[in-house]
Amino acid sequence: MDSSITEFSLENRSVDESQLTSENGEVYLFQWLASVERFLKTASPEDIKASQKDLEAGLINIVASREPHPVPGRALRNLVANCFLILYTRGDSKNMFDTLIAFLKVASDFRAPADRDQHKIASLYCVGELMGSFGTQVMSFMTEIATIAIRAYKLSSPISLRYHAVIALRKSLSTARRAATDAVTKDVIKQMKSALNDKSLPVRRAACEVLMVMYPLPGGDWTASEIDSIVSLCVKSLDTADQITRHSLAQLVGLVLSSSQAPVIIPTPDPTKKNKKEQEEDDPVPTPTPTGETKTILTLGDMLRQLSAHLNKPQTTHKTRVGIFDLYAALFTTLGPTFVEANYGTITQHLMSEIVNSPRNCATRYEVLFVRRLVGILLRDLIGVRMLSEQCQIAAIQELSKVYLRRWPALMPGSIAPTAHVLTIVLREVAGLLQQLGNAPPPVQEALAEPLVTLLAHPSHTVRVHTAWALRIFCFSAPLRLLKILIHVVELLQRDINLLASQSQTQIAPSDLTSRALGHAYGLAALVAVIPEKALYVSYDVSAKVLDMAITLLKSTGEHTVALAGVEVETAWTCIAALMTLGPNFVRGHLPQLLVLWRNALPKPPSKDNVVRTAAEWGFLLHVREAALGAILAFLRHNAPTLVTLDVARRLASLLSNAFLFANAYAAQAPHVEDSLAGPENPRIPGAASDGPSLRSREALLRRRIFQCFTALGATSIPETTQMTLLQSVISLVASAEGFAGSSVQAAIASSTGSFVSLWTTFDDYAYGVTAVEVSENASPTADNMEDPSFGKYRLNRDSVEASLDDTLRLPILQSAEHDPLSICQSRNLTIESFWPESPPPLTQAVDAALALFARFLPLQDPTSAARLITVMIDSVKSPKYEKNVGRKAAVEINAAIAILLAMRQAMASTSKHVREVFGSTNVTTPLSSFLKDGLIDGDPILRSASSEALGRLASLADNQFLATLMKTLVDQVVNNRDPQARAGCALTLGAIYDHVGSLAAGPLLKTTVNVLMSLSKDAHPVVHYWALHSLSRVVNAASLAYAPYVSSTLGMLFKVYLSPPHELEGGTLIHSNISGDLPAYQAVCQIIDAVITILGPDIQESMRTRTLILDMVRRLASEEDEGIRVEAIRCIQHFLIFAPEHVDVPELITQFRTHLNSSRRPLKLASIHALYQLVQKDALLISKVGGDRLVEELFAMLDGDPSIEGVRKVISSWMKQTVAYNPSAWIDLCQKIMSRTTASQQATDAITKHGRTGLDDEGESLSVGMANESASADQNRPISRWRTQLFALQCLHDICTTIARSGRKEQLDIAYARNMGLPVSGLLVSRVPDLIKMAFTASTAYVTEIRLEGLIVLRDVIETFALTPDPDYENALLLEQHQAPITAALTPAFTSDTTPEILASAVGACAAFVGCGIVKDVNRMGRILKLLISALDQCKGTALLSLGDAAEGSPNSSAMLKIATLSAWAQLASASTQQQYLQEVVKPYWSTLTSLWIAALRDYANIRAGSEPSSDTSSAILNAAYVSLGKDILLPYYAESWPVMLNAVATAMEARDPFILAAMEQADDVTTASTDRSARSEPTAMFFAVFSLVYEALSGSTPYSEPIPAATGSALRAMKSLVRREYSGRALLEPAIFNELLNLWYRMAMTEPPALQVELVEAIRVFATEQVQGNNASDDLTSPAMVCLRVCTYILKNAIPSVDGVASQNQSNPADRIALIKTSFDALLSIGSSFDAKVQEETRAVAISLYSDLLRDETSDIDFVGPTLPALKSLLTPGSNQKVTEFFQRVVHGLLSSCLLNIDEMRGREGSITANKVKNNFLAAVLILTVIPPSVKVGQGVISRCCFLIAEKLSDVDEMALTAAHCAKTLITASASGSVMLRQCTRMLLPGMVEYIANVAQMAANEATSQGHLPAVGEIIKAFGSLFNNTAEDMRVRVLEILVPTLTILLDPGHTAPSPLHTQALNQLLIFASSSPVSFKEATGKLGQATRERLESSVRNALSNKFSSTTMSQQASKPQISLRSF
Repeated sequence: MDSSITEFSLENRSVDESQLTSENGEVYLFQWLASVERFLKTASPEDIKASQKDLEAGLINIVASREPHPVPGRALRNLVANCFLILYTRGDSKNMFDTLIAFLKVASDFRAPADRDQHKIASLYCVGELMGSFGTQVMSFMTEIATIAIRAYKLSSPISLRYHAVIALRKSLSTARRAATDAVTKDVIKQMKSALNDKSLPVRRAACEVLMVMYPLPGGDWTASEIDSIVSLCVKSLDTADQITRHSLAQLVGLVLSSSQAPVIIPTPDPTKKNKKEQEEDDPVPTPTPTGETKTILTLGDMLRQLSAHLNKPQTTHKTRVGIFDLYAALFTTLGPTFVEANYGTITQHLMSEIVNSPRNCATRYEVLFVRRLVGILLRDLIGVRMLSEQCQIAAIQELSKVYLRRWPALMPGSIAPTAHVLTIVLREVAGLLQQLGNAPPPVQEALAEPLVTLLAHPSHTVRVHTAWALRIFCFSAPLRLLKILIHVVELLQRDINLLASQSQTQIAPSDLTSRALGHAYGLAALVAVIPEKALYVSYDVSAKVLDMAITLLKSTGEHTVALAGVEVETAWTCIAALMTLGPNFVRGHLPQLLVLWRNALPKPPSKDNVVRTAAEWGFLLHVREAALGAILAFLRHNAPTLVTLDVARRLASLLSNAFLFANAYAAQAPHVEDSLAGPENPRIPGAASDGPSLRSREALLRRRIFQCFTALGATSIPETTQMTLLQSVISLVASAEGFAGSSVQAAIASSTGSFVSLWTTFDDYAYGVTAVEVSENASPTADNMEDPSFGKYRLNRDSVEASLDDTLRLPILQSAEHDPLSICQSRNLTIESFWPESPPPLTQAVDAALALFARFLPLQDPTSAARLITVMIDSVKSPKYEKNVGRKAAVEINAAIAILLAMRQAMASTSKHVREVFGSTNVTTPLSSFLKDGLIDGDPILRSASSEALGRLASLADNQFLATLMKTLVDQVVNNRDPQARAGCALTLGAIYDHVGSLAAGPLLKTTVNVLMSLSKDAHPVVHYWALHSLSRVVNAASLAYAPYVSSTLGMLFKVYLSPPHELEGGTLIHSNISGDLPAYQAVCQIIDAVITILGPDIQESMRTRTLILDMVRRLASEEDEGIRVEAIRCIQHFLIFAPEHVDVPELITQFRTHLNSSRRPLKLASIHALYQLVQKDALLISKVGGDRLVEELFAMLDGDPSIEGVRKVISSWMKQTVAYNPSAWIDLCQKIMSRTTASQQATDAITKHGRTGLDDEGESLSVGMANESASADQNRPISRWRTQLFALQCLHDICTTIARSGRKEQLDIAYARNMGLPVSGLLVSRVPDLIKMAFTASTAYVTEIRLEGLIVLRDVIETFALTPDPDYENALLLEQHQAPITAALTPAFTSDTTPEILASAVGACAAFVGCGIVKDVNRMGRILKLLISALDQCKGTALLSLGDAAEGSPNSSAMLKIATLSAWAQLASASTQQQYLQEVVKPYWSTLTSLWIAALRDYANIRAGSEPSSDTSSAILNAAYVSLGKDILLPYYAESWPVMLNAVATAMEARDPFILAAMEQADDVTTASTDRSARSEPTAMFFAVFSLVYEALSGSTPYSEPIPAATGSALRAMKSLVRREYSGRALLEPAIFNELLNLWYRMAMTEPPALQVELVEAIRVFATEQVQGNNASDDLTSPAMVCLRVCTYILKNAIPSVDGVASQNQSNPADRIALIKTSFDALLSIGSSFDAKVQEETRAVAISLYSDLLRDETSDIDFVGPTLPALKSLLTPGSNQKVTEFFQRVVHGLLSSCLLNIDEMRGREGSITANKVKNNFLAAVLILTVIPPSVKVGQGVISRCCFLIAEKLSDVDEMALTAAHCAKTLITASASGSVMLRQCTRMLLPGMVEYIANVAQMAANEATSQGHLPAVGEIIKAFGSLFNNTAEDMRVRVLEILVPTLTILLDPGHTAPSPLHTQALNQLLIFASSSPVSFKEATGKLGQATRERLESSVRNALSNKFSSTTMSQQASKPQISLRSF
C-alpha cells in the first residue's frame, strides 16, 4: 500500500486518479471516501454547499464509471450512499433528482455486459438509500423504480443483483408507497409472493421485507383469505430455508397474523356474500352484531390455528415444523408482551390442545420429546423469560395450576384429566416460573402445594419425575413449607410401603400403588436434596428417619415378588442416593452400614451360572444393581474425597467390578432371553410406565452407572487388568458393529436404498448409537451463559431463542429429565434461572458415560497398552461389517473421534510427563493421525471439528517431527484436493495446531500457516473462506506479538474480502449464496480485526495508516444492517477504545449504544451493554455528561423489563461507585423511584391479607401510612417493579452509604460542617437520611426475604454511618435521635410470625448496632429493642429452640444460628462498652452469662473446625450434641463471621483481668474459686486450648500484607496477649513442641504482617516472656523461652528500623504504626531483658543502643522516625536503680555519642530534607545522651568539645538547624543545674559561640527579613542565658552578668518608636535579671561602657514609660460602662 493517505479537503476535492490505478487503488478510494464522510459530518453547511457540485459528480463517477475507478464493491457503495445521505441532509438537496436519474440510468441498462453488474448493484443500493431517507420528496420516481426492480428481479442471475433490486424496491416503498399506482402495487405483491419460494434464499428474504412494507393492505383488501395465502406460502418456503431466511419469513408471518388482531370497523349492512361467509367463520356467536362495532379479522384461536394446522399435517417435514415454531416465536414477539400477558391462558391452551395433544405429535417417543422441547422454548425462553412481568408470572402459575395441575385426577363426572404430555410441559413451565420469581408468594403456594404432592402419584414415569423436580423448586422458593411437605411425603411413602407389604400377601400389587410409591420416593429424594441449601428450615431427624425407612425396605425385599421387590429396591436406593447429598457429616456415621448394603446388592456373579431366568428376573437383577450403583455414584459425587479413603475406594472398586461382570454375563445370555418389552429403542413409552423399560434399556442403564461410577472413583484404586477390560468394553460399545442396538433390517434397507443422509437428520432418539456429547472447543453455551457475548462467535451472534430452535434441526437425540431420575436429587445451584436437569436416553447415556471413562483412563495406561487400544478402536471403525449399516459406520466414526478428542483434552489438562509419553510415541501418533486426517475431509461438520481439534492437540503432545510431517500433509491436501469440505477441514486444523501448540513451538510454521489461510480466505466457497477466516483469527490470537509482521498484509486481505462479491451474504452462485447464511464471512473478518487490534496494543497509535484503515473498516462494518456483524464490530470498538480512545468519538458511540439498547434484537443489546460497561469503567463522568440521568433510568427500566439481560447491573454499579461521591442525592432519587413501587409478590400477598402486614406496632403503622398510598385503591394504581430490581436498588443504597463513608467526605455526613464550607445541603447524603430510613422500612415490610434482608443492611448502614453525626438544629444532640421511632418501626417487622431465620439473625445484629451507636443512652428508654436482645440472650442459656418476637420456633440449625447471631450482637455491645460508658450498664447484669456463652461458642467452633466430637458439656453449648456433627457445614459460615466479634469481646475482658472470663475459661460456676492463685498455676484453664487453637489458626492463616487488617487477626492478637499469661495458659506454652510452633508463628508474622499488628505481637511476646519467668531470673541459655523472645523482638525491631533492604511490609506501611512499633519494641527489649541477670541485661541494652544507632544513621527515608522515638533512647540510657554503671556501658554510651557526631560530620555539604532530619536528630540524640546519662559515666573531653563546637557552628545557619542548635545549647545549659561537671564544661564551651551568635544577629538587625529568621533561635539563646543566670550562685552572678548584660544590650534599639521583637526579648530578659538580683545587676551595669550603659538605660526608661501609660489607659477603660451583649 502507498504510505500516504489523501484526505478530502476544500482545496483538494477530487479523487487522485493516478492512485486508483495502483495496486492499492481500492484502499485509497475507500479511505478517500471515509475522509469525505468525516468532512461532511463536521464541516459547516457553507463549506458543504461550496464543494457539493464536485462531490456529487465524484461520487456518481465512483458508482457509474469504469476504468480507472475500481469496481464499486460493498464497502465503497455503502460509503458513497452514506456520503449522499449526509450531503443531502446537511447540504442542498435540489440536485437529488439528477442524482437519482443518473443512478437509475445505470441500473436500468439491462443490456450491459456482466462486468457492469456491480455498478448496477451499487446504483440500486444508492437509489434505495436515497429513497429510504428522502422518498417523500421524490415520489415521482416510485413507479420507475418499481418497474426497474421487478424487471431486475425477474432475471435469472446474478443473485446479488436480483436481491439488491428487491431491497431497493423495499426501501423506496417504505417512504413512497402512496405514489405507487394500484397496478404497480398489485404487480409488486404478486411478484413478491412468487418470490417467497424462489430458489435463491437471499431473494426470499428481500421479498419478505417488501411484503412487510406492503402489508397489511388497506381497507377491505386485507382479508382472512389473504392472510391464509401468505402464511401458506411462507410455510411452504420453510422446508428449503436456512436460519436467517426462516427469520425473515417469521417476521413476515408475525406481522401478517398480528395484524389480524387489530380491530376493524364492521361495515354497514348490505355485505357481500364473501363477507357473510367470513363473518360466520370469524364470529360464531349467533347474536347479530350491531353496525359500527369493531372486531378482529381472525379470532385469537383462528389466528393460532393458521400455524398449528400446517404443523399437524402428516406430510409436514421436520425442518418445516421447526420453522413453524420460528413463526410462532416471531408472532408472539410482534404481538408484544402486553398482548401475550393478556391472552396467556388462551395461548397456553392452544399449544396444549392443538399441538401437544395432537395425534400427529404423539406417534413416537422422538416426536413427543421434540414437541416438548419446541413448546418449552416458546413458553419458557420466549414468553416466560422475556415477556411476562412478575405479576403475570404469578397469574400464569395460578392459571396453569387451575387449568391443568388441579384437574388430575379427574374426580368429577364428565371431567377429563390432562394428558401426561401436557402435564409434563406444564410442570416444567411451573418450575421455570418459580425459578424466575425466586420466591413463592401465598397465592402461588396455595396454587401449587397440594397439586404438586398429588401429582407424585401419577401413573406416568415422566410426570412423576417432572413433578418431583417442580416440587423441589417450589420448596426451594418457599422454604417455610419445606419441612411440612417433607414430613407429609414421608408419611405418604410410608403408607405406600405398608400397603405394598400388605399386598405382597396376595402376590399382586395394583399398578397405581407401585407408581404412587415410586412417585413419592422421587418427590422425597428431590426434597431431601433441598436440605443442604435450606438447612435452617429442616430438622435432621427427618433425614435419619428416611434412611431407616430405606434400609428397612431393602431388608424386606427378599420376602416379596420380583415386581414388588423392584419397586421397593428403586424406592429405597433413590432415597439413599438423595441422602448422599447431605455430605460427609451425615454419611460418615452410616458408611459401614451402607457398604454392607452395597455388598449385598452387588455380589460377585458365579463363574458358571447355568440358571435359566425369566425376563422379569433378569430385569429385576439388572434393576437392583443399577439402583444401588446410583446411590454409589451419588456417594462419590458428594462425599469424595473426604470419605473415599483408600480402603473404601478399593471396596467400591471390587463392587463395581462385580456389577461389570454381571453386565457382561447378562450380555452373553441376552440373545436367549425373550423380552416382552423388546421393540424400538425407546426407554419408556410415556403413559405405559408401569411396564418399565426393556431389558436392552435396563442393561444400558446399568452400564451407564458402571461407567459413571468408575469414572467418578478414578483409576488409583482400580487394578490395571480391570481398567483394560473396561476400556475394551467401551470400544465394543461405542465403536463396533456389535454395539448397535437398533433394527438391523431397517439399517440395511436404509443403506441399500441410499435413504440414509446424515446422522443429524436421523430423528429416532438413537441415531445409530452416536454420542450426545458436545465437542465444540468452547462447548455450546448452557442456559446460564448462552447470552454471554464471549460465546457469540459460536452462536453466530444470534438471538438465543432462534438459535435454540435452529439447534433442534440437528438433534437426533433429545434429552429429558425422566431418562435419569437420579438427576432430580443431585446438588444443583437453583439460584440459576431456568436450569433443568436433562439426560439423553439410556442407550445414548451408556455411550456418553463410556466416552467419559475412556477419556479419563486412556491417558493413564502405559504407551503399549494405549497404542493397542487405539489400534483396536480404529480397526473396529474401519471394519467391513458396516457395508449393510452405513449409519452405524458414521456413528462409530464420530464416537471414535470424540473419544480420542476427550482423551487428549484430559491429557493436556494433566501435568504428568507420562501423558506425553503415551501420546507422543510413534505407535500412537501414526494410527491416530491417519484416522483423524480421514475425518478432516469428511463432510460431517461434527466429525471435521472433532478431528481438527484432536489433531491440534496431538501435535501439541507429539514431537516436532510429527508436527512438520502433519503440516506438510495439510498443505499438500489444500493444494491438491479441491473439495470444499476437505479444504475447510485443513483450514480448521491449521488454526487448531497453532492454537494448541503455541506460538513458541509453532513459530517456524507461522508464515506457512498464514499464507495458506489467507489464500483459502479468498476462496469463493463459503465453507472454505468462512472456516479459513475463523482459523486465521485463532492464529492471530495465539501468535500474539509474533504476528506483527503480517498485520499489514492481513488488513489488505481483509479489505479485499470486504470488497469481494462472493464473500457477501447474498453474493456468489445460487448454491453459495444459499449456504452462506450460516457461514457469515464478515463476522469472521471482524474477529480477525479484533485480534489484530489486540496484538497491536498501544502500538496502534504509532502507524496512522494502519489505525485509520482499521477504524474506517470497523465503522463501515458497524453500520451494516446484519446484527451479527454489528455485534462483532462493537467488540472491535471496545478493544480500540482501550488502546486509542482519543481517535474515537465517544459521545457519538454512547448515542449509538443507546439506540441499540432500545433495539428489539437481544445480541445488539448485550454487546452494547458490555461496551457501555467498559466505557463506564474508563470514564464514568463523561458518560454522566453525555447520557445523564436519562441513560441510568433507561438502564434501570431495561433491568426491570428483562432481568435476563446480563451486564446491566455491572454498568449501573460501576457508574454509581465512581460518581456517587459527587451527587449521592441523584442516585438516591433513582433508587427511591424504584422502591416507591410495589412488587408482584407484595401485591399478591396484600390482596390476600387485605389489611397489610400484621404485627406492626403503632410507629410501624404510622410510618407505613406515610410510605404507602392512602388507600387500597391507590395501592392498586402503584406501578409494579420486579423484586430483583428493588433488591438491586437496595444494594445500590448500601453501596452509596459505604462508598461515601469510605471516601472521607465529611461534608456528606455533617450538615453543620457543610454549611461552614458554604456548600448547599440539599444534595448531600445526610439530607436524605429520612428517605433512607423510609426505604429501609418499605423493604422491612416486604414479602420477599431477600428484600427484607437487604433493607436491614441499609438500615444498619444508616445507623453506623450517621451514629456520630450531630444534629444541626440542636446542640449536643445527635441527628438520629429524631429518627428513633422510624428506625424502631423498621426493625419491628423482622420479628413477626412470617419471618425467616436469616432475617431474624440480621435483625438481631441491627438491634445491637442501634443500641450500641449511642442514639439512646438511657437504658430505660431503649424499649423493645433491648428487650428483644435480652430475651434472646435468656433463651441462649438453655438447650431449648430459640424463638424471637412472634416468630415460631425453627429447626435446631436455625436455633443454633440465631444463638450465634445473638452472642455476636452482645459481643459487639461489650466491645463498644469500653468507649461508650452507658453500654456498661446494658452489659453488666448479664456479664457472667455472656462470658460463659462466648467461651462455649468458641469451643464449639473450634470443635467444628477440628472435626472432633462435640464436648460432653452441653450446659452452654450452642447446639445439642446430636446435631453438632450434622450441622457443621451449615453453621460454619455463621461461626466464621461471628467468632472474631466474640473473641474480641473475650480479649477485652481478659485485658481488664475480669474474673468472670477466667471462670468461664475454667468452666467454673463460682468466680471466687476460679480467681484464686491466678498467676502461680502450672496447668492451663479448661478452655485454653480450644480458644488458643482458634487464635493460632487465625494468625497462621492470615493473608500477608493484607489491608485493611482482618478483624479476626486483630482480635486474635489481642486475645493472644492475654492468653499467654500464666493465669490462662499455665506452663502449657512452655512445652517444647507447642513453644516451637508458637515461635514459628511469631517469626512468620514478624516477616509478613504490617506494623499495626506487629505492635500487638510485640506486646504479646513481652507479656509471655515476663509472665512465664515470673519471680526468677531467666536463664541465659540461648534456647530458653525468654532468650528466644528477646531474639524475636530484636528481629522485629531490626526490620522496623528503616534500611535499604527493609522488609516490604514495613516499607509500604503507615509511618505512625511503624513509629509505634519501634517504641514498643525498645520497651519490650528492656522489659524482657530485665528478667535476666545483670550481664545479659547490659548486653540487651547494648544491642538496643546499637539498633538505635542504626536508626540515627539511616538515610533511606525522609520520614522522621527518630524524633518520636527519643523517649525510647532515654529509657535505654537510664539504668535501673539497682544496676551499676560498668565500664562496658560507658564504652557503649561513648560509642553512641561519637556515632552521632560522625553522622553530623558526614552530612557536611549536603542538602535536602533527609539530610536536615539526620543532622537534627543526631544533635537531639547527642544532647539527650549528655543530659540523661548518670554522672558516674565518663565522657572524653574531645567528644564534648566536638559536640559543643558543632552546636556553636550550626548557630550561624539561617534555617531550622540554627533553632535546633539553640535548643540543644539551652538544654545543656539548663541541665547543668544538676551539678554535673561534664555539663558545666559544656556550658563553658558553648557560651562563647552563643555570645558570638547574638553579636552577629545584632549586626543584621537593620535587615528585618533576615533578623526575623533568627528570632526563634535568639529566643532559645536568651532562655539559655536565663537558665545560666538562675543556675549560678549569688556570689558568681556578677561575673556572669558581666558577660550576659553587654551581650543582650547589643540587641537593644531604643531609637525606634516601635520596638523590634529582638529588642523586646532582650529587654525583658534584662529586666528579669535586674529584678531577680538587683545588687549584682547594678554592679555589672556599673562596669559597662558609656554608650552601652546609655543604650540600656534608655531602653529601660522607654519600657517603663510605656508600661505606665498603658496602665493608666487600662484604669480609665475599667470605669463602669453600659454595653450591649451580643446574642
